[in-house]
Amino acid sequence: MSLPLLSVSDYSLSYLTPRGPLEVLEHVDIDVTQGEVVGVVGESGSGKTSLAWAIMRYLARNAVEGGGSIRLGADDLTTLEPRRLCALRGGRLGMVFQDPSAALNPTLTLGSQLIEMIRRHRRASRTEARALAIAALGDVDLKQPEAMLARFPHQLSGGEKQRALIAGAFACRPACLIFDEPTTALDVINAAQVLDLFARLREDTGVAALYISHDLALVSRIADRVCVLEKGRIVERSPAREIFAAPTHPYTRRLVAAVPDPRRRLLDESPDKASQPLLSMRGIGVDYGRHSWLARWLDRPDRRFRALAPMDLDIAPGEIVGVVGESGSGKSTLAKALTGLVDHPGEIDFDGQRVATRGRLRDDYRRRVQLIFQHPDASLNPRHRVTELIGRSYRLFGLPEGETLAQAVARSLREVRLEPALARRYPHELSGGQKQRVAIARAFAARPDLVICDEITAALDVSVQASVIELLLSLRRHHGTAYLFITHDINLIQQIAHRIAVMYRGDLVELLSAEAMAAGPAHAYTRALLAATPLPVSRPSVPSVVSHATAQPQGTPPHDVR
Repeated sequence: MSLPLLSVSDYSLSYLTPRGPLEVLEHVDIDVTQGEVVGVVGESGSGKTSLAWAIMRYLARNAVEGGGSIRLGADDLTTLEPRRLCALRGGRLGMVFQDPSAALNPTLTLGSQLIEMIRRHRRASRTEARALAIAALGDVDLKQPEAMLARFPHQLSGGEKQRALIAGAFACRPACLIFDEPTTALDVINAAQVLDLFARLREDTGVAALYISHDLALVSRIADRVCVLEKGRIVERSPAREIFAAPTHPYTRRLVAAVPDPRRRLLDESPDKASQPLLSMRGIGVDYGRHSWLARWLDRPDRRFRALAPMDLDIAPGEIVGVVGESGSGKSTLAKALTGLVDHPGEIDFDGQRVATRGRLRDDYRRRVQLIFQHPDASLNPRHRVTELIGRSYRLFGLPEGETLAQAVARSLREVRLEPALARRYPHELSGGQKQRVAIARAFAARPDLVICDEITAALDVSVQASVIELLLSLRRHHGTAYLFITHDINLIQQIAHRIAVMYRGDLVELLSAEAMAAGPAHAYTRALLAATPLPVSRPSVPSVVSHATAQPQGTPPHDVR
């Protein structure tokens, strides 16, 4: 067996906090040989990202190392002098971060950033670095790579940014790359392209990689071996193809059980077939921009962008309708149209009554149709305590008879399985899963008949996601609520939806039952989505039908961990 290229041996790490030392890594041992991919999986807070920062030597000021070594070849990174470390980092040792928007400087063109990186680590002239940058962008299948150099990050899609970042990382000829959740923010098509691209570049270059993720299905697809991290300790090591078939540690078994599997339906009963649908939309579409009378008079081109083509859809009382599609397909625009956040033509009938457009929505409709956003950090006011966040719904729509505001908030928290004592906390004092539960509690405080969930599990690890889904199904059983569930996780939506709407570039291309999707959808795009979705290796995987793609590089050290 070849000697490891990257070796973490008996390594421990803690953070000094006002409440005392917080142990995040304890006696960790990981080896990665040349050309090998080792996956590191675990829930949020298990120490995965802290391990990556420790290897890259981007430690927070309150970090305290408790012994052990981290070696890249013959170099011990824990004792390497700053000048040699700076030369090594980004060159022989690279990192692909989770958020490509944060990893790229928004004030510089893509070309200036790539050329600077290549000149620094390849000691190339500007002309040579430019040529290498163009070649690298071509290697990751970006169209018109030379023209791409002149673009700023905001002019690239999420998938294009990830491709550009992985191009920069590989252009520096790394011996080892660390990937920290590089596909979390991407839709299923772009994520599949990133993984296919990484597999091709890995084969071409022989790079070693440490792949960090909370997605076991994804890691089992690309890794050779998997290390399972629980509360800073490695509790299981296994070949990737055995992690689903025969997990040995109870924690690993819990993670595997939480992975969405479309064969495992969580919702079997049919929705109530009322005499009329709860919500009926006809010809709902959204165009961004406007074609003014002056532009029409001057016969100028109509530059409006069609985000959502006119579509029809009914939702029955208590029904769960899934909406899937890649980024830019119009999923979130549909949610905004239904909640009055954007103007639209067409008609909406709710519970037998016509609903007007934005600005004239009836108060009763605003109460009965609630929206839960993808990022609770953005949707929860950081200056308000939980009691104020949930209490606002009761102030707007009224308290249940016989309850005070404090009693109603406490009941809402218990309903989403949170302790009422959390009512006094601010959002930053909660975990990601707790914050999403607060957002759910706020929505249900309005006593809605329809809740629109916009990618609400996208940023959650599999175990927290499973608990949130179980909570939503429990609330539906208790309140009879219908859901419009927007997601790019097709495995998940097949578990919980009665019907699934497939969207592509603003068009509704297919509407079918979960059973029909499992049996074989009719539309080619739906089949492409299914083929791009990582599946547990315990069953046959579907060959990918999408092209190659990307991941990410350098960034800034973390702030102190408190």
